[in-house]
Amino acid sequence: MARELALRDALNEAMSEEMRRDESVFLMGEEVAAYNGAYKVSKGMLDEFGPKRVIDTPIAELGFAGIGVGAAMNGLRPIVEFMTWNFAVLAFDQIVNNAAKTLSQSAGQFKCPIVFRGPSGAAGQLAQQHSQTFESWLANVPGLKVVSCIDPADAKGLLKSAIRDDDPVCMMESELLYGYKGEVPEGEYLVPIGVAAVRREGTDVTLVSFNKMMLPTLEAAEELAKEGISAEVIDLRSIRPLDHQTIVESVKKTNRLVVVDESWPLAGVSAEVAYEIQKYAFDYLDAPVTRVNAADTSLPYAPTLVDEYMPNAAKIIKAVKEVTYVK
Repeated sequence: MARELALRDALNEAMSEEMRRDESVFLMGEEVAAYNGAYKVSKGMLDEFGPKRVIDTPIAELGFAGIGVGAAMNGLRPIVEFMTWNFAVLAFDQIVNNAAKTLSQSAGQFKCPIVFRGPSGAAGQLAQQHSQTFESWLANVPGLKVVSCIDPADAKGLLKSAIRDDDPVCMMESELLYGYKGEVPEGEYLVPIGVAAVRREGTDVTLVSFNKMMLPTLEAAEELAKEGISAEVIDLRSIRPLDHQTIVESVKKTNRLVVVDESWPLAGVSAEVAYEIQKYAFDYLDAPVTRVNAADTSLPYAPTLVDEYMPNAAKIIKAVKEVTYVK
């Protein structure tokens, strides 16, 4: 059986279930307790688990991320919520230089089972300093795992897997889509980290994306179908490790690939996917791999410029017609 849940409620269920299952799991971050979370993801958790396990922190990302890393090294399983990953830049020293390296620099003597989570990417008119997309930044660091999705069922299963993982996991959500609803199974289940999902099967072109860019990608696939172009849509879900094999198998069938990525084009997730496909499926390609990215600039404030900056269904359709040679 399944119910329809909003993304915020699916995340809440994941954390609550894991905290009931394992007393070493706790949540900390700005406004997660008394205010029920900046986006109400932790609503009701303070009442159930109390202030020792749902902890409001000062506005000091570097400080409370460091507390989380130390707690993880000493046998606890912290969930550290950032109000936005833009603010987590202040905590990158702890994430990149400590959490990611704990296992290797201790020669395997210490693990760091910690989850860093919060929204990544643009969220409307929040301008340059609050709209960056961090998946590729974090996925570049050995020792970190990175997951990114908006499907409520996947988000719940991935977060539960992340909490149980002995490595540090960065979970990227979407500020715009905490209210996005989907079918979530009842009962216990996990979604494995490192496995992509085929959201729509097709034969003419493979579309690859993740997080909220899945919505314009699926919209584009629907519109393309009306014109007789069959698009297969793959949701990466996991950025590191990256499931290139699922993409390869799809490209062997469709012979064309368009990657949709909200981040900037240079050295982003789309660039890595393009590299993987030219390495492992070059002989199957009938057209160059094409990418649809955000504009190579900081996000403007004006709504008209936001529309120009962001990938959308029209830009995806245009890219598909270029690789399928349809005018």
